[in-house]
Amino acid sequence: MTASPLPPIVLDHPLVQHKLTRLRQASTSTAGFRRLTRELSLLMCYEATRSLSTEPVGIETPLERMEGRQLSGKKLCFVSILRAGNGILDGMLDLVPAARVGHVGLYRDHDTLEAVEYYMKLPDDVAERDCIVVDPMLATGHSAAAAIDRIKASGVRTIIFVCLLAAPEGVACLSARHPDVQIVTCSIDRGLDEKGYIRPGLGDAGDRLFGTR
Repeated sequence: MTASPLPPIVLDHPLVQHKLTRLRQASTSTAGFRRLTRELSLLMCYEATRSLSTEPVGIETPLERMEGRQLSGKKLCFVSILRAGNGILDGMLDLVPAARVGHVGLYRDHDTLEAVEYYMKLPDDVAERDCIVVDPMLATGHSAAAAIDRIKASGVRTIIFVCLLAAPEGVACLSARHPDVQIVTCSIDRGLDEKGYIRPGLGDAGDRLFGTR
């Protein structure tokens, strides 16, 4: 029996929606786009790590001894889907600097819209870690699903996918192929156009991050 897919988490926090609106604007500069993406990645990381387990730990404050909480269990690995995923990765590492990092290089064939892999590098102990996979856009879902196929083949069992924007088609594709993967996004937009771009979207995230548009 196939498990029911996890429903996507859409972040409706006022700060998220304000920054996303500014990110979408065509007039936002490359520097502004990078800054806003980094700020949004911090807010998305906060939500994506909400379910991390903690354990008690005794500490000394300047005034007395107390019992606090610290992270326990598996450690984190952030996996960036190249190249645009690196725009989200930087902000997440600001929040969790001890996390390990992996990269999966994929590009979308413009004729078939299927994902083609050209690079993959994961930490040796990735199977012992919880993974947060990052890519700004979940459009057709083929690239995300292909990346997660490879990550699961390395033994990883707990994966969260984080993106700025998603299309309903991408959510459906990823949920069908990986119903156990939680999707965290700032918005699920109207849909895809004939070229596979999210509408209304924000344009090509990679080009806007790296000034190659």
